[in-house]
Amino acid sequence: MEAVEIHRVLQIRSQTLQAIRRFFTDRGFLEVETPVRIPAPAQELHIDAEISGGWFLRTSPELHMKRLLADGMEKVFQIGPCFRSGERGRLHSPEFSMLEWYRRGADYLDMLVDTKALMNFVLESVLRTTEIRFRGQRISVMPVWECLSVADVFVLYAGWNPVGAYDGDRFDLDLVEKVEPRLPADRPVVLKDYPAEAAALARCRPGPPRVAERWELYIGGMELANAFSELTDPREQRARFVECGERRRRAGKAEYPLDEAFLSAMERGLPISGGVALGVDRLIMLLTDAESIGQVRPCTP
Repeated sequence: MEAVEIHRVLQIRSQTLQAIRRFFTDRGFLEVETPVRIPAPAQELHIDAEISGGWFLRTSPELHMKRLLADGMEKVFQIGPCFRSGERGRLHSPEFSMLEWYRRGADYLDMLVDTKALMNFVLESVLRTTEIRFRGQRISVMPVWECLSVADVFVLYAGWNPVGAYDGDRFDLDLVEKVEPRLPADRPVVLKDYPAEAAALARCRPGPPRVAERWELYIGGMELANAFSELTDPREQRARFVECGERRRRAGKAEYPLDEAFLSAMERGLPISGGVALGVDRLIMLLTDAESIGQVRPCTP
């Protein structure tokens, strides 16, 4: 990448980070920093942690941030590095920047309102417009966001309904190969209401079938953000972690210890809350029409 282009990308990256911080501080959120090197990563089947000595580099700050909610914090946000082993490609890097925010008394639909307001604020602040061009496609980021249920799009594009008849391998493959490529590319798309088995940290609505209060945001065909109504039942959370650990063992993956500090915080009382994780590097890709994540991360090897 030429020096002029690097300078433009870094300027937009800096302006975006400043806009994100203004958005949250103006709304009464507290910016926090939580540990990057941790004794126990979250138990997730398809996310592998990098080893750091006898501990791990965090794959997300989620568990620590929810501990802060249990300790009385109302609204918190964090921008910082995360690490995932084996992830490298046009949209993936073993080290990347994540924005996460959590607030008490909210659910996943409240967090969708937050996310839409954040995107409008950032684009207006940085680009002075909410229309972008990404990979040859003109995208109107505001005001229309199309909300689709996972059940509906899987029936339409993959020919089966994973809610209530979940097959993990088939779900992951069909999502990537059949569903995501056919999502509208000219406007933001929200996939919501996931199978319970595909959201280990999300609250579920009573079933049958059990549906997780989770959504993912796609813009320009690229997954940008993931949100939950947070699970608050400590016994159910422990059971889900144990089950996921067993699935990792059967799949031949590394086994991780349970995060007992997080589970203890849940025992003290994790309030009703919602949270969002948004990929900062992918957001910068959208704003700069970059081809790969490496183009928006300075000095990437």
